[in-house]
Amino acid sequence: MRTTKSKQRSIRRQLDEKLDLSTPQQDLLEDLASKCTSDPNPDNTFQYAFALSKSRDKSELQYAISMLDSLVKNGYEHQVDCMFGSATAHYLLEEYDDARFLCEAILRTRPENEAAAQLHTASVSAKDDREEKMARVAIGGTAAVAAVGLALLLGRSGR
Repeated sequence: MRTTKSKQRSIRRQLDEKLDLSTPQQDLLEDLASKCTSDPNPDNTFQYAFALSKSRDKSELQYAISMLDSLVKNGYEHQVDCMFGSATAHYLLEEYDDARFLCEAILRTRPENEAAAQLHTASVSAKDDREEKMARVAIGGTAAVAAVGLALLLGRSGR
């Protein structure tokens, strides 16, 4: 299903708002970490990692990805949830290709998963916007260099 750029941006804005509202509080993270340490079972690890996957701290997001990926590799029963948490963390780290890849893997087995579809669309939109911005910067830089070159050329010919 193809969506327009404005629809993609709208989905991305909505997702970003949801993620802003779901940033975990430090006391929750501390409680979950304590539980995970005192009783290191897959469910406790998942709860802690999934909460970390919505953090705004880069190291916490990376840690969440490593824990969630480890749970998947070890056959944890909630694999789709682990993959979604990992995709969310990749998205927040602006690793849009990785987020998109995981969402596509989820959608291949669960095409009705609306959260994965929204995250996929938001990842595509964010990557497109970043690439467009980089292209504008490159064009602007090229134009500036050309203007300086022309000014130097005109300055020499005026002598």
